[in-house]
Amino acid sequence: MRIDVNGCLDGVRFIPSPNCDERPAGCAINLLVIHNISLPPEEFSGDGVIELFANRLDPAAHPYYQTLRDLKVSAHFFIRRDGEIIQFVACSKRAWHAGASSWQGKSQCNDFSIGVELEGSDTTPFTDTQYTVLTVLSRALQQAYPIADIVGHCDIAAGRKTDPGPYFDWERYRSALSAAGKHAE
Repeated sequence: MRIDVNGCLDGVRFIPSPNCDERPAGCAINLLVIHNISLPPEEFSGDGVIELFANRLDPAAHPYYQTLRDLKVSAHFFIRRDGEIIQFVACSKRAWHAGASSWQGKSQCNDFSIGVELEGSDTTPFTDTQYTVLTVLSRALQQAYPIADIVGHCDIAAGRKTDPGPYFDWERYRSALSAAGKHAE
């Protein structure tokens, strides 16, 4: 996997989201934020997330969607439970994934972060394939950008967000990422 000069991941489906804009001039991309999402909640493999990020979600399609009626959000990447990666926003652009947030004294984390959504929830373990793909994607991002920290949405929006949730195995992910880094050297 490789990120090209435009901030796009080679070989993955790209569905452009209108929910993005330019990053501030001279702002280094140094934070990776991991999220979870499923639409409808706790349901996987539908197109709800794609429709949400593309502003095509039909509020009448599910009662929960009424709560999302005017929401304008996106992420750079979405990793489905089967490992498929969909990119919505080029890494060079600011995706709208973090909301009100701060990390190490800096607010507005969207300015300097890349958002990766895992198809999942706070109540369901993630798949082995998702961990494998997330590790490979993370390494590609680390090679393309000066990523200094990798955090959960809960870490930058404490009290407001809980994802990637208690079922995200940080130790497993960090060990795999460390091993992948050693193999790359």
